[in-house]
Amino acid sequence: MCRAAGPIPRPLKEKIALFGSLSVEAVISAPDVECIYELPVRFRDEGLDDKIAELLNIWSRGAEMDEWRRVVERMKHPSRGRAVIGVVGKYVHLKDSYKSLHEALVHGGLANDCALELRYIDSEEVERNGATEMLAGIDGLLVPGGFGDRGIEGKILAVRHARENGLPFFGICLGMQVAVIEYARNVCGLAGASSSELAEKTPHPVIDLMPDQRGVTDKGATMRLGSYPCVLTPGTVAFDAYGSAEIGERHRHRYELNNSYRDELTKNGLVLSGLSPDRRLVEMIELPGHPYFVGCQFHPEFKSGPLMPHPLFTRFVKASLDQVARRKSEAARNTVAVN
Repeated sequence: MCRAAGPIPRPLKEKIALFGSLSVEAVISAPDVECIYELPVRFRDEGLDDKIAELLNIWSRGAEMDEWRRVVERMKHPSRGRAVIGVVGKYVHLKDSYKSLHEALVHGGLANDCALELRYIDSEEVERNGATEMLAGIDGLLVPGGFGDRGIEGKILAVRHARENGLPFFGICLGMQVAVIEYARNVCGLAGASSSELAEKTPHPVIDLMPDQRGVTDKGATMRLGSYPCVLTPGTVAFDAYGSAEIGERHRHRYELNNSYRDELTKNGLVLSGLSPDRRLVEMIELPGHPYFVGCQFHPEFKSGPLMPHPLFTRFVKASLDQVARRKSEAARNTVAVN
């Protein structure tokens, strides 16, 4: 397999085959491509799969590449415009930290046949400059997971901006937790609300360790890792997105929504749309009446792919596209009013 900027011409393949004691069909071109999802199509066109099957003396039916070709076509020529997604985190200077999230958002764009512009925004800069300035021009806000208290107040400011301005919001793991903290502070009136992970002396630990975790000194034993079931509430955005009452998603976290504050949060309008089967753990939250305000304790990006985009990312991107349409409609009305 020959890496190169462009396709390898046949005369060069013949020379490589001669000096490698290979058939020319066994020399495969691996050129640069616009998107990584084009590679399966290129390799199929080169006959790589057929040659491997031949050399291993195995039989396999021919590859069905129609879906992959549609993926590539949508990546290169989306028909439904562009949405700008802001990712507010504290590891933005090392974007590979969010690689799985990045690709899951791309998958959501593919499902909606649209292009995405992803803007990585440092949450510490949001703290310094304010959410209005730092989030200007975005159509959707995603707050990803993370650990530690650095940049947390910037994330909370970003979530508040999204909630108060009808900006589509998707919070994952710590992103869901900061959404709960923001709601507790600014809607429920719980001044100083926080997570006991971030502020040990907070008067309102709306995010906390479960009681049966507190006596465990080996931190590894308190981490929830791997796939866990979740029961969704009918009539919610989450239930509608999945089309199922029970799902299974992968986790990587330690702290949970504090059950002592469930009643206060729900009394003030927050919906707990996903719970563990025994109803002890809150896995999803959402805000009714908002264009899209969803948080999940798990990591849906781990189960997304270009041929099977995750439904939560698909819905989030769709909501962001709808935000683009609303902005254009408002701009048109304003233009008419001025004229």
